[in-house]
Amino acid sequence: MSQVNITINYDEVIALLSKDRNEAFAHLMKKVLDAFLIAESNEQIGAERHERSKDRKDYRNGTRERSLITRIGSINLRVPRHRNVPFKTMIFDHYQRSESALIATMIEMVVQGVSTRKVSNVVEELCGTSISKSTVSELCTELDGIVDEFRNRPLNNTYKFILVDAKYFKVRENHSIVSKAFMVAIGITEDGQREVIGFDIYANESENTWTHFLNSLKNRGLNGIAMITTDAHKGLIGALKEVYPEVAWQRCQYHFLKNILDKVPKKWQKGLSTELREMFTARTIDDARKLRDGIINDYADVAPSAMEILDLGFEDAMTVMLFPENMRVPLRTTNHLERENGELGRRSDVIRIFPNAASVNRLMGAVLMDRNNIMSTRKALFSTKRCTSVLQEVKQKLESIAQNQEVLLKIAV
Repeated sequence: MSQVNITINYDEVIALLSKDRNEAFAHLMKKVLDAFLIAESNEQIGAERHERSKDRKDYRNGTRERSLITRIGSINLRVPRHRNVPFKTMIFDHYQRSESALIATMIEMVVQGVSTRKVSNVVEELCGTSISKSTVSELCTELDGIVDEFRNRPLNNTYKFILVDAKYFKVRENHSIVSKAFMVAIGITEDGQREVIGFDIYANESENTWTHFLNSLKNRGLNGIAMITTDAHKGLIGALKEVYPEVAWQRCQYHFLKNILDKVPKKWQKGLSTELREMFTARTIDDARKLRDGIINDYADVAPSAMEILDLGFEDAMTVMLFPENMRVPLRTTNHLERENGELGRRSDVIRIFPNAASVNRLMGAVLMDRNNIMSTRKALFSTKRCTSVLQEVKQKLESIAQNQEVLLKIAV
């Protein structure tokens, strides 16, 4: 490289003494880097400024300003321009790597639940440059490709059990704030491992939107399901009938319990809740039916509407009884999915209102990707060998139940 010469006159020295340390260092750094840029330019052109040389390869074409973020603040450098071949410098190659790392860090902070305003303040404190919270939000659009690839990946694994639910987020739309349904599906493989297999944002939970969501899973390869666990939302039930009529349905016992207790006077709720939980954890379906009959007999007078819900929904809520006791707990409710929804809520609390629907898929999708990695390290819910043998034993029973439930679904819809 050509020799680098740096000149600082007396007035500059006096001026530097009157500035704070960071400002003085920034001025000196600018002088040094501008000199390096000139030296690199001379070397690439093959001649000094105003020098006549037979080795000349190009000609100068002025300069342009470009900012460089350093540990002592932002510096505006004068970058040479060449007439024929673009000027290249190692300084900005290093800067681009540092900038990429900074952007990745900011995005990770947002995904982990730090508000865009706090991210902006942290970057300004560390780097000495101001970045608006809207800029931080815009940088997060770099997640789109990664999240979409994960959301639309082929479902090559065999998922025997599916948990499906929706969570609502507030979104700005047409100058107003609306609630939109963020649908999520978790698959449980034969060896008891959990995976996030799908998510998407919709205007509401209608039969059409649920059908679209379930069809998107089916088109990506979700077949061979033994049982689906959901709440009893009418739109979701209708979609299940449409897309997976052959699959047995497990009504989430947690939501079922809430549906019953909502129709019970407050003074009876605690006692009834205890009895219902005993029913849910009975060892056999016959034991559970006996407990159900006793509950209905005891509470028919004080909570007739609740007992009607219990009677009509009992069989759908006890499909899981076909499986061994060690497999029932993770399959009888959508609790594993509710935990992930809780994480989504915790991360979204700092945002409160999303600027648009795409940002929900982007940020909540990134959170689900992170949660999916955590799931992969957790202990399996049950063993492959045991699950496979049980599925073979109950396959015919599940098909029979699915046929009966299809009739019930038609009646419900």
